[in-house]
Amino acid sequence: MNASDLIRYKELLLAKRRTLTSAKAGTESPAPSSSGDKGDLVDHASAALEAELRVRLRETDSKLLRAIDEALGRIEHNTFGVCQACLKPISAPRLDAVPWSRLCRECKEQR
Repeated sequence: MNASDLIRYKELLLAKRRTLTSAKAGTESPAPSSSGDKGDLVDHASAALEAELRVRLRETDSKLLRAIDEALGRIEHNTFGVCQACLKPISAPRLDAVPWSRLCRECKEQR
């Protein structure tokens, strides 16, 4: 992989990280505020489901941020674009779609 490709992937990763961190900073607390005894059982159930969804979305975003940071580290260590399972190059279309990918398509399908 040449230097211009690495710069392009680094910019893609940094842009995605900025998007995730700005969205994370703008979110509310993971649980809705307590409304006491207001509302019926359906309202309470809906609020509980919404809180659970927010927690799961934060977990997903955290995992994605970790994967992006790991990919940026691989760029710094000149191992970006190499499958961590079979050590073969990851295809450009796969890296274009998922630049934080650690595995080539074949190895990912096997898991």
